[in-house]
Amino acid sequence: MAGSSEKEALVGNKRVIFKDFVSGFPKESDMQVTTGTVKLKLQEGSRAVLVKNLYLSCDPYMRNLMKPQDESSGFVITSYTTSYTPGSPVSGIGVAKVLESGHRDFKEGDLVWGVTTWEEYSVIKAPETLIKIQHTDVPFSYYTGILGMPGLTAYVGFYKVCSPKKGEYVYVSSAAGAVGQLVGQFAKLTGCYVVGSAGSKE
Repeated sequence: MAGSSEKEALVGNKRVIFKDFVSGFPKESDMQVTTGTVKLKLQEGSRAVLVKNLYLSCDPYMRNLMKPQDESSGFVITSYTTSYTPGSPVSGIGVAKVLESGHRDFKEGDLVWGVTTWEEYSVIKAPETLIKIQHTDVPFSYYTGILGMPGLTAYVGFYKVCSPKKGEYVYVSSAAGAVGQLVGQFAKLTGCYVVGSAGSKE
């Protein structure tokens, strides 16, 4: 366990900064890797959680967050999908280890997954969105995929909403996406005939 003097010290914090809103296909130049400093200590009385990020997920929905919020776009904005702020770190699903917590549901050493920022260390100001990892006998990276948001979305959509039976035909749009590729596998495991759509407009 780090002593109080260690926690008060500033440490390097590499970050991926979103530079400005994107038009067309995202380019590497639309983001910038910078290194700042962070104090591994929460402010007194804070209810936030300080984490060290272990894995970060890059998902297709993030492209929509690189443009200004526009209700006419047809993309549903939710609590975890608000447009990125130029000059701030990119955010997305990740797996992290809690270093310090001001929230009663989390303690130092806990492993969590949920929305974090693309940097080595993040202060999560809404920790109630985090999910504590109970099963540590699988690779932690699974919690950005099959055991995380894509897996939960695919599971509920396929088994709870669609619920097809063996032998039925299942069409998966965006079959190469984070969710679609899992739905295709669930369908095959169920014994369905699967048709997947993926590729360019052509």
